[in-house]
This record gives sequence, structure tokens and C-alpha cells, in this order.
Amino acid sequence: MVLGESANKVIPLVQGKLVRPVDAAALANARAAQRVADPRNRALHDLRISVTDKCNFRCTYCMPKDVFGPGYKFLPQDALLSFEEITRFAKISAELGVEKLRLTGGEPTLRRHLPTLIEMLAALRTPSGKPLDLTLTTNGSTLVKQAKTLKNAGLQRITVSLDSLDDAVFRAMNDVDFPVTDVLKGIDAALAAGLGPVKVNMVVKRGVNDHTVVDMAKHFKGSGVIVRFIEFMDVGSTNGWRMDDVIPSADIVRQISEHMPLEAIDSSYVGEVAERWNYVDGSGEIGVISSVTQAFCSTCTRARLSTDGKIFTCLFAQEGVDFRSLMRSGATDDAIAALLAGLWTQRTDRYSEIRTADTAKARKVEMSYIGG
Repeated sequence: MVLGESANKVIPLVQGKLVRPVDAAALANARAAQRVADPRNRALHDLRISVTDKCNFRCTYCMPKDVFGPGYKFLPQDALLSFEEITRFAKISAELGVEKLRLTGGEPTLRRHLPTLIEMLAALRTPSGKPLDLTLTTNGSTLVKQAKTLKNAGLQRITVSLDSLDDAVFRAMNDVDFPVTDVLKGIDAALAAGLGPVKVNMVVKRGVNDHTVVDMAKHFKGSGVIVRFIEFMDVGSTNGWRMDDVIPSADIVRQISEHMPLEAIDSSYVGEVAERWNYVDGSGEIGVISSVTQAFCSTCTRARLSTDGKIFTCLFAQEGVDFRSLMRSGATDDAIAALLAGLWTQRTDRYSEIRTADTAKARKVEMSYIGG
């Protein structure tokens, strides 16, 4: 990052390009409209906040042990954004149109005193007075103990990552021998606490867990839990991604529908990443997320705030813009908002639309650092 003479003149370099803050008039217009859009008219609507880069799992597609082993150095405590800094940034983002916050990691429930942060974020409002949609993605390992506390703090909904109901498959994928039954107990605890609708994310990888897709759908059918099947993606540079390992979401829908007929339904909102399908018998729905075979870059409305305060405008980005230094240098809210608006209005990301074997090999930020 390159700093100018004052906080109001910050001009960071992203992949060799200057990112200039918007001027005062443009910032005023964005706040008045509660909307800031990029050149493809994609409005900033969702902010994903990574609260820790640590995780108690070593999932082979996210934090493989050969990279994130015992000697791996995670961020020191003073590098992490404080709860006050996270809340300040979320408030500034809401003034520019953000309406949804999702807490991620790493494993977000490992962040000490997380309910305190949730209370702070739950108190935020959009300029029109509407509470922000506050959700969290977790591996479910701590939910039996934490679900009720998280709900009482103001968390609205929860998503649990669960890649198979076959215990041997799941233990191999999380690579720390964590049992399926404990995650299922966590899901039950989340339901009992009122953190619904609970969603379950299953990353599907050919030859690893694809044979358990139908069992996952059958288990949660009629339960109110929404399972979303995710194509194996080339996030980061450590998961050994190959196109041959991807099961297209169309094949997943076909496979499930052969056992339990499905019908397509409309998206809940513009920019929703999951394609939704109802069971024909009315017993619930599933979703599929098709970043590889059916790119949805054209409707992406998500920015990601890393644990140490960098903003990434794409899940597949190579580098982000450092807002932590800006906040800690005494910058005003206007200066931070102007830079965020400038970054977004200059955004040109469309990685999944132009993915090739070569781009897939390029070094990219790890998912455990900025969240999924």
C-alpha cells in the first residue's frame, strides 16, 4: 500500500493499478442513494468478515496439513482487527449500501469473546433504520456449547459446513478425525436456538465424497435445513485443484432428482449465489453453487474483509487493499468510505468467467484467510 501525505490522499496499489478514493460529491451521492456500484452495475451489498485465520479442522480443500501444519505461523493478536475496528468498518459499509454481514474465518467461533462482536454488529442499522442481516458460517464443532449464546447476542442465522454424512469420509476430509455425529448435534443445537433457516454447505469433490450426495439430501429432506452443494473451486493455491475433480452442479441436481424429484425456483434476491431447487412433494429445498461451470460473476455483490483488515473484491483475488493501516493512522470515516467507494467503483473482477488452466495455477489468496 502506498500512503499519500494525509489519510484523505491514500492511493493503494492493487495488482499494479492505482485505486483512487472517490471525491466528496461522489461520496455524498453514494451515501444519499445508499448504493455504490462497479462498472458492471454490481452494487456493494454483502460484506464477509473473517474474524480469525485459525481453524481446528484441516480440510484437504481448504487448509491441508502439509501447508498448515504444526509450524505454520498464524497472525499475531495485534495484527487482527479489533471488535471496534470491525464494527466501525461495517457501519461505514452500511452507509454505502451493505445490508448483509457474514462472519467467517478460519473457524469464527474460535475468536475469543465472539458474542461481544455479534452484539456490537447487531446494534448497527442501515441509514433507513433497518437492522443488518447478520449471519455466520462455521464447521459446527462448537455449536453445542455456543449456539444459544450466539443467538442471544443477536446472530440471526447460521451456515454449517459438512462435507459428508459418511463418518469415514468426513473424518478423512476434515483430517483431524472429527466425527459427523458431533457436527449433527451442533446443527440440532442451532435449530433449537432459533438460528434458522439453518443451511448446510457440502463441497463436492469427484472420487472423494460425490457418492454421498444423495444420502446428504435424504437426511435433511423435510427437516427445514437447506443443503447447498458446492462445486470444488480453485480458491487459493494449496488445495491441488483440478478441473477433473469438479462435479458439475447440473449432475448433482440430476442425481438427486432421480431419487427425489426437484423443480427449479426463483432466487431470493439479486446476487444470490445458490441456484435453488424445491422438492416436488413440498418437503423442502436444496441449493447448488456453480462457480466453476456456471459463473455468476455478473451478479456478484460481495466484498471480503480479511482478519487483518484488507478488503478483497473477489474470492479469487491475489491481493487486497489495507484498511487497517488507514483506520489506525487516524483516518476519518469519510476518508475510509471514499477509499472503499473508490475501490468498488473501479472493480473489474470476473475470475470465474475467464478461468483457464493457467489462471487456476496462479497464486491467489487462501480461503482460510478471507473466508469462503
